[in-house]
Amino acid sequence: MTPALVIVATPIGNMGDLSPRAVEELATASLVCCEDTRRTGRLLSHAGVRAIALRRVDAHTEAAASVAVLELIAAGERVVLVSDSGTPGVSDPGRRLVAAVAEAGYEVVVVPGPTAVIAALVGSGFATDRFCFEGFLPRRGSERTSRLEQLAAEQRTCVLYESPKRIAATLADLVRCCGGERRAVVARELTKVHEEFVRGSLHELVEWSAAEPKGEIVLLLEGAPAAPAPDDEAIVAALDLALERGLSSRDAAASVAAELGVSKRRAYDLLHQG
Repeated sequence: MTPALVIVATPIGNMGDLSPRAVEELATASLVCCEDTRRTGRLLSHAGVRAIALRRVDAHTEAAASVAVLELIAAGERVVLVSDSGTPGVSDPGRRLVAAVAEAGYEVVVVPGPTAVIAALVGSGFATDRFCFEGFLPRRGSERTSRLEQLAAEQRTCVLYESPKRIAATLADLVRCCGGERRAVVARELTKVHEEFVRGSLHELVEWSAAEPKGEIVLLLEGAPAAPAPDDEAIVAALDLALERGLSSRDAAASVAAELGVSKRRAYDLLHQG
C-alpha cells in the first residue's frame, strides 16, 4: 500500500459497525493517531489488532503530531487517524493534521463509516436534500445569540450536537428564537442499546428534557418555512421607496426584484401599471 494518512471512521456505540476495511487499515498501519490511547487500545483489542504504535492527537498535541506524521509518511509509512468515536474531524481533532498532510503533497485516504450526523439526519424524517451541520453551539454570550438567530431563519434541516447537561437550556433558547411549534427531533444514544428518537414540537421537547436525559445527543431542527411570496401591493410600495431614493425606473425595478426575490419583469410591469 502507498504511504498515506488514512482517516478511519470507528463505531459510535455498536462495535459491529467497525468495517473489515477499517480493521485492515488499523492492522497494517505504522502508527495510529487517536484522542485517547486507552480507548483506542480497547478498540484494537476488540478488532484483534495488536502491537500497533499509538499516539495521542488532540487539540493540544495536533501541531506536534503533524510533524511526526509527515516524517513517517515521507519515509514510506502509512498512518491511521481515528477519533474516540465516529469520523475524525467532525467536531473532533484531526482537521489540522489532514490539512498538513495534504499541503505537503501526500495522499489522504478516507475509510468511511459511522457518523452521528448522518445517522441522526436520515432517522429524523426531516428533509435530507439540503441540511447544515452546526456542531456544538457557543455556550453563552452574543456569539450564541447570533447563532440561534441564524438557526431560526435557516430553511435547511439543522443538525447540532449537544451535551445532556445543556439540552434543556438549548431547547428553551430555541423556543424563544423559533417559536414553540417548530418541529425538532432528539436522537439519543445512536446505535447503542438505549437508542431512541424523540420527536415533537420544541415545546414538547422542552417538557421531555425536564427528565434530565443522559447519553450522547444529536438535536435536529426542521427548516424554517419559506417566507410567503410578496403580493403586488408590497412590490409597489417597495418600488415607490426606491423611486423616492432617486433611482431610475430600470434601477428601481432591478433593486426591488433582488430585494424581494421576484422577477425584474414583474417589478417593471407593476411600476408602469401605476
